[in-house]
Amino acid sequence: MFVSASTECFPELSLEGALTKLTDLEYTRAEIAIRPNSPHLTPEDVLADPDGALHRCRDTHRLTLVAFFLEIAAKGPAYYEQFAVCAKLAKAMKVVSVTVPAAELGTPFNAEVERLRELVRIAGVEGVLVSIKSEVGRVSQDPETALALCKTVKGLGVTLDPSHYICGPHAGGSYDQLLPYVYHTQLRDSTRDKFQVRVGQGEIEYGRLISQLARFHYTRALSVNIVKQPDVDHDTELRKLRLLLESLV
Repeated sequence: MFVSASTECFPELSLEGALTKLTDLEYTRAEIAIRPNSPHLTPEDVLADPDGALHRCRDTHRLTLVAFFLEIAAKGPAYYEQFAVCAKLAKAMKVVSVTVPAAELGTPFNAEVERLRELVRIAGVEGVLVSIKSEVGRVSQDPETALALCKTVKGLGVTLDPSHYICGPHAGGSYDQLLPYVYHTQLRDSTRDKFQVRVGQGEIEYGRLISQLARFHYTRALSVNIVKQPDVDHDTELRKLRLLLESLV
């Protein structure tokens, strides 16, 4: 296992600016968020200029890219077209892990299975792994539903974000059943009442989580994803969690 951080930690900056900040904070690996209307990189950017997107991703300020978080607003065939070009970008950057949001609550199970099977198929051609993020407001907010999707869609994994299982409808419940399917993680500190708190003031037991993942031979990223909070030194929080995680792996 190794520590990384997401460019989502600096959503107000350009991609180059976010990567520079992470380098300044002494991270050595990064996850890039590719989202609509993002100053970092959008799926539309990648589709319109694949070579330009590749050049921007290669300018990483000595950071090694380890994952993409990919959110696509397009519908129908355009959705899969944008996903396919982003999967090619991942292959070109030697990024194995691509996270996508699960469908919104209320989406029929079979429809989500169909979508995810197609994503796994497209990504498989490029040697890329697809995982759905555990997230409140999505079908993956229930660990049992996320587990059922992984069992039904061969090759699908989970991006484990424990905060959504600590602060949310599942608060207090177990998500251990998902550990064998974890392809990626996104981390901050949380309580049952607050989605994000200062590092060390929450309920996430990082040492226990790392030990559990190790039992299932997890060797991928522990990716820090902390957003800015009022009256909290953002850079200090990012440093604290990096140092804490590095002391545990």
